[in-house]
Amino acid sequence: MNATLELTQQLIRRRSVTPEDDGCQALVAGRLAPLGFRAETIASGGVTNLWLRRGEASPVLVFAGHTDVVPAGPLDQWRSDPFTPTVRDGLLYGRGASDMKSSVAAFVVAAEEFVRAHPEHRGSIALLLTSDEEGPATDGTVKVVDALRARNEQIDYCIVGEPTSVDALGDTIKNGRRGSLSGRLVVRGIQGHVAYPHLARNPVHQLAPALAELAEERWDDGDASFPATTFQVSNIRAGTGATNVIPGTCEVDFNLRFAPVSTAESLMQRIEAILRSRGLEYDLAWTVGAEPFSTAPGPLSAALAASIRDVTGRETQLSTSGGTSDGRFIATICRQVVEFGPPNASVHKIDEHIAVADLDPLMNIYRGALERLLT
Repeated sequence: MNATLELTQQLIRRRSVTPEDDGCQALVAGRLAPLGFRAETIASGGVTNLWLRRGEASPVLVFAGHTDVVPAGPLDQWRSDPFTPTVRDGLLYGRGASDMKSSVAAFVVAAEEFVRAHPEHRGSIALLLTSDEEGPATDGTVKVVDALRARNEQIDYCIVGEPTSVDALGDTIKNGRRGSLSGRLVVRGIQGHVAYPHLARNPVHQLAPALAELAEERWDDGDASFPATTFQVSNIRAGTGATNVIPGTCEVDFNLRFAPVSTAESLMQRIEAILRSRGLEYDLAWTVGAEPFSTAPGPLSAALAASIRDVTGRETQLSTSGGTSDGRFIATICRQVVEFGPPNASVHKIDEHIAVADLDPLMNIYRGALERLLT
């Protein structure tokens, strides 16, 4: 059994459903301590975060990831226990197999092999692990970033181990992510009997034209790196359950994934202008889940792409598609942040898995990045 597979299995066995860590970070710290990695636990709100660093000099290369996983879902639908790592037909099954305990294991083994080969390497290597990436993300990576900023601890390069590959290991690196803006809209009407609509005011009817306008609005055209901003409704709630009652309110949850050419503030203003133009009586609560970030092609993406080419023979592509990640927090103190990890087709699904044959190549790609940036 290779070291990356063995460590991935050890991590999967720990039932670290967010925000629990269940000993994953202690396991990692214990392995790296003999190689000179200093461990610092930063706990907040029931969340465990770990900062590991070897060296004092620059440049500082950070591997960032999370030890928490999403709930397994219906256990009877899994072919094997989600927290009992199982290899079948060349695939390793278990919750977190691809998102992202395999990446964490690959980080660790890559660091071990690199340090043994280059004990006097230049710069510093660090790992940032949290148990709050799959949850609200309010007590996780953002707290570590706050601590690093407060003591002016610099980061030069960061690789986030999110599963970014699409069809094959190494085909995609994420060099940015869109922002996320959510709104909860409550349109106020007047409840009444459906037979006497003149005595009521139906908020669903009032909202419908405004919602159609919002859905058709072109918010921006994106840019060379980002697609255009999108608007999507996720939930609509109205009514008492009775078929003969005009509802008094209609609630709508919506989200915009926005490119850097727009700002959360400008989008809020445009949406509220549309609602006011329709004469609606409403309350609207906003949540900015993430600001967009982007890393221009540079030494980090070049080193990772070259390592991917050497290990897999593939030419990778840069992408900003997908949802948010903890890279958004790290980008506030680090100019070069990219995400790279295994194929993502099974993440959060029943029977989540990763190809065993991808584990050592993943580790070797991370090690190749260390070789190119710290030797």
